[in-house]
Amino acid sequence: MLTVTNAEGVQLQAKLFRGFGDPARLNILQALRTGPMTVTEIVTATCMSQSNTSNHLRCLRECGLVAAEQQGKFALYRLSDDRVGDLLALGESLLADVARGVYECTRYNLPQDVRPGLK
Repeated sequence: MLTVTNAEGVQLQAKLFRGFGDPARLNILQALRTGPMTVTEIVTATCMSQSNTSNHLRCLRECGLVAAEQQGKFALYRLSDDRVGDLLALGESLLADVARGVYECTRYNLPQDVRPGLK
């Protein structure tokens, strides 16, 4: 088990959370919480284009958050680990308690080099 206690571990954890931080990827992950889906089903569930969905699925597969299994001529995508779904559920639970602060937060919307005192 990886323990995040040093700068390198923190950077790796931040990289993991980038997979959850993009709205399109998060939309796909949320859709896959209901169970395995084909690209066409994910496109329908997320209202994203097929090419955009495929690009984000590739990213999610490469970082290990999504797995795919060939079923005839289709690939069936699923969350790679039950803990991915657990983390999404935990995020929803936390958001229910801190939604106002997150909504009003302006710091996350600023480009990195514009944030006062943060470089």
